[in-house]
Amino acid sequence: MIALPMHTAGVRKRSVIPGFRLSLGYTVFYLSVIVLIPLVALFVKGAGVPVDRAIEILTDRAVIASFRVSFLSAGVAAFVNLIFGTMAAYVLCRYDFLGRRIVDAAMDLPFALPTAVAGISLTALYAKDGWIGSVLEPLGVQVAYSQAGIIVALIFIGVPFVVRSVQPVLEELPREEEEAAALLGAGRLYVIVRIILPAILPAALTGFVLSFARSLGEYGSVVFISGNLPFKTEIVPLMIVKKLEQYDYEAAALIGIVMLLLSFCLMGLINLLQMWAARRMNLKESGGES
Repeated sequence: MIALPMHTAGVRKRSVIPGFRLSLGYTVFYLSVIVLIPLVALFVKGAGVPVDRAIEILTDRAVIASFRVSFLSAGVAAFVNLIFGTMAAYVLCRYDFLGRRIVDAAMDLPFALPTAVAGISLTALYAKDGWIGSVLEPLGVQVAYSQAGIIVALIFIGVPFVVRSVQPVLEELPREEEEAAALLGAGRLYVIVRIILPAILPAALTGFVLSFARSLGEYGSVVFISGNLPFKTEIVPLMIVKKLEQYDYEAAALIGIVMLLLSFCLMGLINLLQMWAARRMNLKESGGES
């Protein structure tokens, strides 16, 4: 055995990859300029609002109505995306059909398409003289310029979050378990309920929360199809814009702080769901190895 010199014992081990301090400093500077400083400025602006004024702003009928419209629409849209997005991910992972790659690529279209373009397109489709609206109008169903139109727009922009959250889990889920259950006489419904759904549940819930959080802050695709009717189809982002146009910066900042706090809560929930999914995966792997 070769003895190391005594003076090397106190030498700190250097990183294999150089430039840690420089990259860390750049990351902190970038996050501070792009994220932290604007958020701090928003909190400082809202913190200067007197308590009685803050209560007056947040209890205003129009503000409460906008929160109700945003949360109800986002919740319904996220639930619809949870169901049909999971089904779409299953079809893309388990079946091979003509045009599968085109459908798979189209799932990312809401990410690339400008939200204003999506809003204009949906409005043209669901208006009274649109392709779909002209069919629904004789049936007494109005989508454009109603809360139903908001939900349609939020479904459009939120479905990729569910599909892309569930799809990797389904791709890694071994098909042998499904095939073994089928050979033992289990029906398709039993396989879905007892084998597939428990495996994809954390990922599906993560996609649901991501879709909900994205829908709460959506503006471009909603502002056209909603009609912006006071107390009926006004969403929270639109209310913030209206306050800014009225030079009521305190009200806009305060409403923005509420939305920001809600976003932090949703991000924390997403992290908990991801930790839960990782823990389930580790338990399953350890159980399989033993």
